[in-house]
Amino acid sequence: MASLLALPEGGEWIVLLVIVVFLFGANKLPDLTRNAAKALVEFRKISEKAQTADDQPTTAEKPKQVEKPQQVEKPQPVEEPQQVDKPQA
Repeated sequence: MASLLALPEGGEWIVLLVIVVFLFGANKLPDLTRNAAKALVEFRKISEKAQTADDQPTTAEKPKQVEKPQQVEKPQPVEEPQQVDKPQA
């Protein structure tokens, strides 16, 4: 299965290198590659630290176990008040 984003091959790399030399000049290329290498090293350090931090257990408290709810008695039905007939005056 061919990927949608294909990498340059063979002669395409040469064309890209010539374009980069024209854009930045031959004097800047060593600085650019040095800075790119430093950035790559720094990225690897940070990703290794993040990976080791994920692997180590945390010191956070373990969640407390939830106790079973106590059984609640069913409420007794409320008796309706009896109506009292008022004497007629």
